[in-house]
Amino acid sequence: MKNIPSMIDHTILKPEATRSMIETLCKEAREYNFAAVCVNPYHVRFCKELLKGSNVKVATVVGFPLGANTKELKAFETIDAINNGADEIDMVINVGALKDGELNIVKEDIRAVVEAAKDKAIVKVIIETCLLTDEEKRIACRLSMEAGAHFVKTSTGFNTGGATVSDVRLMKEVVGDKLEVKASGGVRDLNAAKEMIEAGATRLGTSSGIKIAKEIE
Repeated sequence: MKNIPSMIDHTILKPEATRSMIETLCKEAREYNFAAVCVNPYHVRFCKELLKGSNVKVATVVGFPLGANTKELKAFETIDAINNGADEIDMVINVGALKDGELNIVKEDIRAVVEAAKDKAIVKVIIETCLLTDEEKRIACRLSMEAGAHFVKTSTGFNTGGATVSDVRLMKEVVGDKLEVKASGGVRDLNAAKEMIEAGATRLGTSSGIKIAKEIE
């Protein structure tokens, strides 16, 4: 249980996040030794400076929150984020293309980000589980593996629902040990965190990291 903080992506993605909120986020991430901070691209460079000398990574989002950008734009966002200091890229899939059965478009979309990040950043693929059937979730996980991603992630936190234990379990069953699973959206306390980890999550995206860490203490 003591290692749960090291699995947390301490997150602020709301549009009204100010510089002082980002400073607090990074200070807390250092203090509790969280895995990463997860912020919008504008804040990446600032976070990188604030976290210098710590083990905390800087994660940012691409094609966020809808996933409906072109693959070229997502690749450009990825390169820009890495140039600004991002260590991890959380990208949103093209949900509409998946729904249309255009699986090659979905895979190439993911691959464009993976190739842009190659050897410089890890890629987490947000499949937005609340919008998908179980079969579509399985397909999205398989496409993420085929495209060379490092993680599959449940949710943006900006749609109709976040992570569920059953979704994390399903995703873990598909990817096995080939990819890791990030549970994001709705992980608000220690009990929820433990349930997600037991279901197979190795990373937790949450804005309740401090609450969870204090519950452990």
